[in-house]
Amino acid sequence: MNLIIPKDYDPKLSIRETEAAIRYIRETFQDEFGKQLNLQRMSAPMFVEKSTGLNDNLNGIEKPVSFELKDMPNETTEIVHSLAKWKRMALKKYGFGFHEGLYTNMNAIRKDEDLDNFHSIYVDQWDWEKVISKEERTEETLRDTVRQIFKVIKHMEDEVWYKYPQAVYHLPDDIHFVTTQELEDRWPDLTPMEREDKIAKEMGAVFVMKIGDKLKRSGKPHDGRAPDYDDWSLNGDIIFWYEPLQKKLEISSMGIRVSPESMKYQLEQAGATDREKLPFHKMLLNGELPYTIGGGIGQSRLCMLLLGKAHVGEVQASIWPDEMLEKCQAAHIQIL
Repeated sequence: MNLIIPKDYDPKLSIRETEAAIRYIRETFQDEFGKQLNLQRMSAPMFVEKSTGLNDNLNGIEKPVSFELKDMPNETTEIVHSLAKWKRMALKKYGFGFHEGLYTNMNAIRKDEDLDNFHSIYVDQWDWEKVISKEERTEETLRDTVRQIFKVIKHMEDEVWYKYPQAVYHLPDDIHFVTTQELEDRWPDLTPMEREDKIAKEMGAVFVMKIGDKLKRSGKPHDGRAPDYDDWSLNGDIIFWYEPLQKKLEISSMGIRVSPESMKYQLEQAGATDREKLPFHKMLLNGELPYTIGGGIGQSRLCMLLLGKAHVGEVQASIWPDEMLEKCQAAHIQIL
């Protein structure tokens, strides 16, 4: 258990005021975000059948919560880790056209998560996906989309300041771009997460690009990324330097999705070519799915960022170890 206790922490809002602010941020952001990226709100599953290959395997070591239905005794059902693959299937199934997309509330349980100020076993995010053309699978498209998302987040700062001026956390004016290889070249002796802390503190807000493939110096990936949804050369994470905890805070993981060619390469690199037989992967390799860009934006993390909270448990209801709860209470950190 890793817990950072900021000195002389003041939550600024009562629990009831915080709950009202959470609702306001979530409802306002999703409306503005949907308009900015031309996304329609859609319903999405909380669980999928294991045999479809639709679940996200994250870093490849996290085990999904699974069960069997009484009426489907021969099928394992899994709580989703994310909706990365489901969304691409949905865009095809529901007939979305070029530059149209969807967003949805994604609620997940990641039971293997290491709990700290930012991480909970309960994950709530806006999962989104948008149809693009093959020709738009470029870094320019990726950067433009990141800037659009940052614009909405920055605008939310103004909205929150208007309603809760005593609580708003002020964000940088611009977002910068850097690759994982540039970070390794600059700080070869640091761990990938230490490099992210360094660049986030220096830049304020940064999009760390190209996550998943091996780096030149270490021969290891910057961080784990599933081989069958993001294109490792066209993806990244939006992170902010978070002054209250003196750490970087990741708000979004996103990217241009794999083409048949890039997925084949990435499955080979990950030693996961057996997935090519799964329904989703067959459709993608056969060119039956649209080219897309998409990602996830943490709902609780966005609320935490905008309200200057010290712990994600102040903006979502989850389960925490007794020791963590006791330390938080002593430090005036109001866990829901």
